[in-house]
Amino acid sequence: MKQLTYMAIRAQQSVDHEVLSFAVRAGEVLQFATIDRIGRDTEGHLSGFQRPQIAAHIHEIKDYLEKADAVLPNPIVVAFTNNIQIENLEDSLCRVTIEIGERPPGLVVDGQQRLTALSQLANKDFQVFVSALICSNEAELRRQFVLINNTRPLPKSLIYELLPTVDGLPHRFENRTLAADFTAQLNFQTFSSLKGMINQHTNPNGVISDTAIQKVIMNSLSDGIMREFMQSSDGRKRSLELVSEFYRAVQKVFDNEWIGHTPKTSRLLHGAGIISMGYVMEVLALLDGARTWDQFAHGLGCLVGQTAWTSGEWNFSSDDKRHWKAIQNVNKDIVTLAQYLLSIVRTDLRKRRSPVPSENLVSSREL
Repeated sequence: MKQLTYMAIRAQQSVDHEVLSFAVRAGEVLQFATIDRIGRDTEGHLSGFQRPQIAAHIHEIKDYLEKADAVLPNPIVVAFTNNIQIENLEDSLCRVTIEIGERPPGLVVDGQQRLTALSQLANKDFQVFVSALICSNEAELRRQFVLINNTRPLPKSLIYELLPTVDGLPHRFENRTLAADFTAQLNFQTFSSLKGMINQHTNPNGVISDTAIQKVIMNSLSDGIMREFMQSSDGRKRSLELVSEFYRAVQKVFDNEWIGHTPKTSRLLHGAGIISMGYVMEVLALLDGARTWDQFAHGLGCLVGQTAWTSGEWNFSSDDKRHWKAIQNVNKDIVTLAQYLLSIVRTDLRKRRSPVPSENLVSSREL
C-alpha cells in the first residue's frame, strides 16, 4: 500500500472532527482524493454528491494557473473516513500519512473545478493547499458536504437532491428533505406519471423544474392533504400516489398543452403552472374526494377552454388580461393564476353539489 506523508497544521475546531491543512503538489492530489459525481443507478438510487463539471470554468482556471505569476490561495477541501493517520508533533504541527489502496481514500467536498484544472496542468509541481476533514463515516461526510456548501454558490437543486441521503440536519430542512425524496421517487419510480420528466442533476433532460414539484409537495405537507396522509403508516405511499394520479389526469385533460412541450412553449409545464395546479389538486382532493386520475380528470374538466397555457390570453378580470407568456414563475403571478383556476373549480364544485330543483316541487314560499 502506497503512503504519502505531509507536514500539516491542525486547527482547533469541532471536538468531533479533525481539521488539517497542508501543501501538496498538483500531481499528487488525485492520488489520494477523488471527485464523486452525483448519479443514480438503474433503480433510481442516489450515489455521489458532486455536481457535473463545468468545462468552461475549468478551462478558465487552467489558463490562469499556467501563467508564471499564478497563485491559488483557495484550498481543496477533502474529507476522509479512513486510511489517514495523524502524528502530533508540537503545538498545532502534525505529520499526516495517507495510505492509498485500490482507490483514493479522500472525497472532494469543495474545489472540484479547481482540482480538475490542476490535474490538467503541465507543471505538476505547482503546489496547492489541501484542507482535510476527517469524518467518522460516509453519512457524516455527506452531512458536512451539505452544511458546508449550503452557504456557498452551489446550485440549490443539487443540495436539495442530496438532502434525503443526509441525517442530522437542522429542523428547517425537514419538509424540504421529504419533498426532495418524494420528487426523486416521482422522477425515477415506474409507478409515477412524472417518471423522467423532472429536471434534476441526475436527470438533466427533464423539463419540469424539481423545485416546482417540491413546492407543490411542501405546500401540501404543511397545510394540505398530505399533512393528513402523513398521520397514517402508509402516508408516504398515499402522498406519492396522489401527486402521480393528479398529474396523470392533467396530462390526459390537457394533452395538447402537455405532450411535446417545455416550460417555454406551455405555461402548464412552467413553474407557475405546476405550482398553481398543485393548489387545484388540494381542492379536488379535500373537497371532492378525488384520489384516482379519472376522479381528478372529472374535476379538471371545468377548466377546459378557460386556460391559456400555450396561446391566447388569460382573462383574470376585466382590468387584468395577460398574454399567455406573461405569466412568470414569481409569487405574485402564481397566486393570481392559482386564484383564477380555483375560482372556476370551486364554482363547478358548488354547481355539482347543488340539488336540481324538481318541476313538481312547490316551494314553501308559494304555500
